[in-house]
Amino acid sequence: MPSPAALFGSLIFGIVGIAAFRYGKKSALVIPMILGIALMVYPYFVPETWLIYAIGSAMTCAVWFFRK
Repeated sequence: MPSPAALFGSLIFGIVGIAAFRYGKKSALVIPMILGIALMVYPYFVPETWLIYAIGSAMTCAVWFFRK
């Protein structure tokens, strides 16, 4: 059973993923769309809470840097 911190991280990064996907779709940019999908899906496959936050933070930064 996942901890509340893991569930919260999954929720937050899922919301960021939805926003990144919609931004990429609206702007016709492939990288934000792919990163958005990855942000929505990866928490299902990561068992550790600290990894959820580390990977999610890295991918969120990647969306920010590759937004143009």
